[in-house]
Amino acid sequence: MTVYGTPGRHVLADFRGVAPGLLTDAQALERHMTAAARAAGAQVLSAHFHHFGEGAGVTGVILLSESHISIHSWPEHRFAALDIFMCGAAQPETALDFLRAALAPESVHVTTVDRG
Repeated sequence: MTVYGTPGRHVLADFRGVAPGLLTDAQALERHMTAAARAAGAQVLSAHFHHFGEGAGVTGVILLSESHISIHSWPEHRFAALDIFMCGAAQPETALDFLRAALAPESVHVTTVDRG
């Protein structure tokens, strides 16, 4: 286990070039994000996902004991914005790697901010 000097790390990721079908399936996104949180060592408290209609994107959040993971998707642009904030021993980078494998973006831009 790695010990960090701040209470949490906030990972912001832009996924570009994601297959549109992956970005419109709210149930699959919820499953992927829940699994990503668990893989990162986080405890899932609840989830809420909203699909904006045929051909439109999804907004979703997984509430964690350690904070949250959220996604906003734009299938028409093949783009998803992810927000992964975790504190304690949970590893947001592990969740990011899991979601990168699940959504297979062509490119990823990541910004990590130490919080606290």
